[in-house]
Amino acid sequence: MEWPFLLTGAYLEVPETMSRPGSWAEIRMGVPKVRPVRETGLKSGCVAGKHLFVIFAVVMKKFLLFATLFFVGWGVVYAQDEFEGDKCTSIIVGRLASTDGSVITSHTCDGHYRSWVTLEPAAYHEAGEMHPVYKGLLKTAFKNDTTGVRKVGEIPEVPYTYKYYYSGYPCLNEKQLAMGETTFNGPEALRNRGAMFTIEELQKIAMQRCTNAREAVILMGRLAERYGYGDGGECLTVADKNEVWHFEIIGCGKQEKGAVWAAKRIPDDEVGVSANIPRIGRLERGNPDSFLCSDNVEAVAKKYGLWDGKGEFSFWRAFRSAYGDGHNYSYREFFILSTLAPSLGLKWGMDELPLSVKPDKKVDVRQVMELFRATYEGTDWDICRSIRIDVPAKDGKPAGSKISPVANPWITTTWKRTLNEIAPGSVESRRTVAVAWCAYSQVTQLRGWLPDEVGGICWYSVDNPAQSPRVPFFCGNTAIPKAYERCGQDHYWPDCALWRFRRANKLATLLWQENKDEFFAEVRAQEDAAFKGLPELEKNPSPENLNAYTKKVFERASARWKELEGRYWVKSGAGF
Repeated sequence: MEWPFLLTGAYLEVPETMSRPGSWAEIRMGVPKVRPVRETGLKSGCVAGKHLFVIFAVVMKKFLLFATLFFVGWGVVYAQDEFEGDKCTSIIVGRLASTDGSVITSHTCDGHYRSWVTLEPAAYHEAGEMHPVYKGLLKTAFKNDTTGVRKVGEIPEVPYTYKYYYSGYPCLNEKQLAMGETTFNGPEALRNRGAMFTIEELQKIAMQRCTNAREAVILMGRLAERYGYGDGGECLTVADKNEVWHFEIIGCGKQEKGAVWAAKRIPDDEVGVSANIPRIGRLERGNPDSFLCSDNVEAVAKKYGLWDGKGEFSFWRAFRSAYGDGHNYSYREFFILSTLAPSLGLKWGMDELPLSVKPDKKVDVRQVMELFRATYEGTDWDICRSIRIDVPAKDGKPAGSKISPVANPWITTTWKRTLNEIAPGSVESRRTVAVAWCAYSQVTQLRGWLPDEVGGICWYSVDNPAQSPRVPFFCGNTAIPKAYERCGQDHYWPDCALWRFRRANKLATLLWQENKDEFFAEVRAQEDAAFKGLPELEKNPSPENLNAYTKKVFERASARWKELEGRYWVKSGAGF
């Protein structure tokens, strides 16, 4: 193993920070480079003219801190505290924008949330029965865990409720209704923490009662208005086999029972993204086929000084997220939309990105999975490009440098602080699409030309979405593997799904630059195998066949990840 910062001659390149504006093509090429991280007056954004050399005396001074934090920082201190309020990503694809006519929604649940998921059955209910509403379920370890859970209210039950996948944020029901989620928080003055509904409880009820996206949007909006919305600003990407809606909701005051919300239908031939920033602009009340909203949007904004009542109202400007820095996008939105529609020439720094765009080429569901693996590698936003080591002259090749084998795009906050202590300004954090602190993620495709039982597929993974293979959960399943019944966030349960994949994932990052190509090949091989059997399964999608297929894909992937875990332990046998 090479130790890039413990030997004389090891160095960090200090990159220059991209400032607005600049096109994605320019960012990928590394130009224009506008402002150094520190006002040093030195050339090319590098200390001492070209490189910052960490001399032996400095290294010795830092040695105990550095050596102690290397392994501890890997496992204990996550990077997520740098991105508080910036925890999820959702990509959506209209049916005419996809390669096969499917509608796609998705979600990376980024943060210390539960990874367990159950398949809740359909049920009949007695007249007069009430539906309980809870808070605190997102941090539980298993379905019946009551730690931190409290009942906050109830509403009348309906005669019949549909089967659905009960993930942290419920994701799919038996009628091919699916949802992704991201949080944008918004003004704290609007949040009534004592109000009944959190976003995941609204999702749960919509999954139980609705058959399509429009119904779900209207139901969730009306329930929040009637009973009160107690969460911060949230976006749901609500899809069915025909259309997908971008739904944003926020409270209406600390002491107010109600909600403010707006929803825009994404054109069928376009793609969209939500990543912790409100994105809806003007209100299109005159177009109810593709736009819905509460009646109080402008009134609440005026009451709290979020809009002066002059000019055209913009939802995202009024209820903006601090993370957006005055825009309706940041790194992830810009990267994803620019990748899918490069011909638009979107400019980094432009005031506003469109809510959705028409992609240059139709989008395959596996392309969405690939985007969920993105860390901006090879671009000016790549965190690894600055963490380099010297390469001595050899076999006639001149001396040079390369990215350190230990550099990975998910280095922890502890690591970043340590490196920046040694060389201030050397490692700049940028929120990547894939993060190591993801609890679970899903990419769900809805295929209206097939029976619901097999038409709706939730491609589910746990841990880092760049590393873990995906397992198909179908609308018609009646069971999923028992490994998903428990969450491993606060417990080491070796047989739970999270730890079956997390162990190899984390070990691979110790020498990520050496391991990544092999690791990504393993991920894609599992995807290939999972997709290969679908045509045959679709001929006879009985519950037994669907259950067996899900189990087969899971067991094959988890067995291979167990083998990879052993491989990386052996590779690290001499130490970390």
